[in-house]
Amino acid sequence: MPDVVMPRLSDSMEEGTILQWLKQVGDEVAVGNELVEIETDKANMAYEADVAGTLTEILVPEGETVAIGTPIARVGDSGEGSGLSTAGPVARDAPSPSQAAGEGPTPTPPAGEEAGAARAQAAETGGAADGDGHRVRASPLARRIAKEQKLDLSRLHGSGPGGRIVKADVEKADAEPAGATGLGPGAAPTPAAAAPPPAGKVPSPETAKGQVSYEEPSKLQSTIARRMAESKATAPHFYLRASVDMSRAVEGRRMVKEAAGEGDVVPSFNDMVVKACALALREHPRANGAYQDGRFELYSRVNIGVAVAAKDALVVPTVFDADRKGLRQIASESRALAQRVRDGQITPPELSGATFTVSNLGMYGIDGFSAVINPPQAAILAVGAIEERPVVRDGQIAGAHLMQVDLACDHRILYGGPAAEFLARVRALLEEPLSLAL
Repeated sequence: MPDVVMPRLSDSMEEGTILQWLKQVGDEVAVGNELVEIETDKANMAYEADVAGTLTEILVPEGETVAIGTPIARVGDSGEGSGLSTAGPVARDAPSPSQAAGEGPTPTPPAGEEAGAARAQAAETGGAADGDGHRVRASPLARRIAKEQKLDLSRLHGSGPGGRIVKADVEKADAEPAGATGLGPGAAPTPAAAAPPPAGKVPSPETAKGQVSYEEPSKLQSTIARRMAESKATAPHFYLRASVDMSRAVEGRRMVKEAAGEGDVVPSFNDMVVKACALALREHPRANGAYQDGRFELYSRVNIGVAVAAKDALVVPTVFDADRKGLRQIASESRALAQRVRDGQITPPELSGATFTVSNLGMYGIDGFSAVINPPQAAILAVGAIEERPVVRDGQIAGAHLMQVDLACDHRILYGGPAAEFLARVRALLEEPLSLAL
């Protein structure tokens, strides 16, 4: 009887959390069927079965976290018995462990009580079951948001495939008013402010800060915290800064936008940065490598990770072989990846394999910043806003569109001189944008 083990769904994954079993004990499973939803260090996703048969046993229940390689379920031949679950959801009418031990049957609660218990559980877990005890179909991201907002998923109408509740359905429900109170569904009234201390008395820290609430980070947030701390602790960062004259790029993009037809993709400035970095990385292999286990790793493919802001986290999907793709293809892929990140539909392969990262905060009006290297990569480029500023050209003051870029480097593999040459090449490519199309 083959075991289904916790899969490695990303290159940095060490453990996973079972969010929802999509098949129950006794269900037939075919290769490619969605078997279980798993929360990893990078995203929530459905894992497809790689074996066929009958789900005979669930070993890890929903909500538990186990290391990769740990058996989480068993799938047997179609003729084998079911109801062997020892830790996970038990099939209806299957004997409980106490019954198996000879303690007698457990009385079945009346239908009304059973439905009430299901609704109570739904309220506690973000709407995990409807009034009949059936599990509500919802994406992992929608389920998480509903739990945070204390929304009952069983009361929502899903607009996704097969009536599945998606992120937009939860956000829409949370934005709707709830009667005369003016509070959204699941919202709690604002707690009264702490009373000020009597005159002449020094307030305690608790009084001075008001009421304190605590929030547990998600697995993704915990992983980001751990990896960024490890990066700063183990990789000796140094930073290079350059100012790029984007005037020709601004004018070129304006012309492309004016000539574009309906539905045509117009590359963004960030797409240009990705392409420029890809071409420069091809010429400077140390910047496209990593320091691993006391030696240099140099990669033949140039894969650019593009940082995307998700809900309370940062996700970095990958544009593969960016040096071999045109600007329009990079633009199309980047937009599709960013949308899948925001919809919670990004897949493990799309989050793996990056050899360099671009992080852009220019759209937030940030002039420049120093980014933390995404280990084990050798460097990351931080991109600021494009601003029109006065410059001196041929002894005359003129206007120019300037953009600040900051390169964070791992000094164990990328030294000052080669890093400066790489950044200078990126700047030269952006200042002559026609070279990006070659």
